[in-house]
Amino acid sequence: MTWNPTTPITGAAQTGFTTPTYTIASDVAPDVNGKQHAVTALGGTQAGVTAHSIQSPFTVTFVRPRVFKYLGKTNPVTGLLPNVPKNTWKILIRKGVTPLAGQPASIMNITITCDIPAGADTADAANIRAAFSAAIGALSQQSAGIGDSAVSGIA
Repeated sequence: MTWNPTTPITGAAQTGFTTPTYTIASDVAPDVNGKQHAVTALGGTQAGVTAHSIQSPFTVTFVRPRVFKYLGKTNPVTGLLPNVPKNTWKILIRKGVTPLAGQPASIMNITITCDIPAGADTADAANIRAAFSAAIGALSQQSAGIGDSAVSGIA
């Protein structure tokens, strides 16, 4: 797997944060097909943010499909595929958050799944890369707005 983030990760803009960074260390993923990193230290100004602990985890996990799916045979009459299976990749961010002052942390999950049609990896790699480029760019561009919406409830 080529998932190999370097430390520190430069965080995207968020309201109230100044140049956030996240120092990461390799961790053991809960899924055998995953790679995980724990946030061990914070940089920049991020008042109230905590690094990883057992009680309040802060991890980034990348998981590949357990078994890759392949294209079947085309219909001999129509020449079309009867179905196109998808290979699902997952990125999971776990962060302990406090639901109420004085209460133990509860775990917040951000899950991003990518369902890529089997065969597209060889037939259309450029468009797979374009989809990831646009998705990550949009998330990065809208990072503060997404965070503000999650806090305010206003889209």
